Amino acid sequence: MEVKVGEGERAYFNGGIQQVGTDSSVLVSSSRYLNHGELRSLVAQEMLRRNGPDLPNTAYIPEVAQIMMMLEDYPRIMELFEQEKARLPLFKAWCDNRSLSDFKKDDVRHCKPGTLGAALFNWMETSGYELDVFYRELVVVNDLTFYLRQAALNHDIEHLVTGFGPNHGGEIALLNANMYSRVRYFHPELAAFFCRIQGYLKSKTIMKDVLHYPEAFALNVEAEFVGASQAHNWTYPIMLADWRAMIDWQMDDIRKELGITPVPPADLWADTNRLCNENDPQYGEPLLEAAE
Repeated sequence: MEVKVGEGERAYFNGGIQQVGTDSSVLVSSSRYLNHGELRSLVAQEMLRRNGPDLPNTAYIPEVAQIMMMLEDYPRIMELFEQEKARLPLFKAWCDNRSLSDFKKDDVRHCKPGTLGAALFNWMETSGYELDVFYRELVVVNDLTFYLRQAALNHDIEHLVTGFGPNHGGEIALLNANMYSRVRYFHPELAAFFCRIQGYLKSKTIMKDVLHYPEAFALNVEAEFVGASQAHNWTYPIMLADWRAMIDWQMDDIRKELGITPVPPADLWADTNRLCNENDPQYGEPLLEAAE
């Protein structure tokens, strides 16, 4: 069977295309992102490939993040920071306090059961991971570097307080929740900067799922909705929470303070990595029940 796009469709969709001449001897575009050959290649590869056992789903995230950060207009970003600090007292306080969530196990070993600190200690003790997984060498010298450093440290804490576990569904839900909350709170241009890497992660994940992993794609769409539904109730973007000040709070009190509701069941999506991770021993096995 041959599926062909006809001339009528081409005329309808492509009718507005104009040929733009250039004296350049290399590929050139009005997009600085498209102009970057390595980024162009990585995005194409990561959007279209499978999650094979030789190349995990997380491959090349640092490289893409580094390139995208190199292409930013930092004077404009800093200008937006100042504008939003003048408009949003909570954002100004967050920037001024620079309270980093760079917890180590000894920092939270004393925390009582049910607290955020106890949850963090248990997570670090059982997983073997640390919170400090990105921008480790970045020195905090201004609002921008604080944001970058803290955003990396926030990620696993956000998994704990939202209830969106570190699995395929949970990662998508948390990603979409953060994007949804930011565009509702910040100036669109600054929100877009805050969501730049998340936009890449969301795009590549849904594209690979829809091309290669149908069950994961169905889950992807559901998890996006669940994440945005919870974030609609957040008091403010939880990227602005001072986790260090809340370390001895009961988790229920934190969720009430931040409007984190509804909290999903603890085992929601727990076995969903196998839907798209070809290195998983159970890869390809269907879920026991269809999503409701």
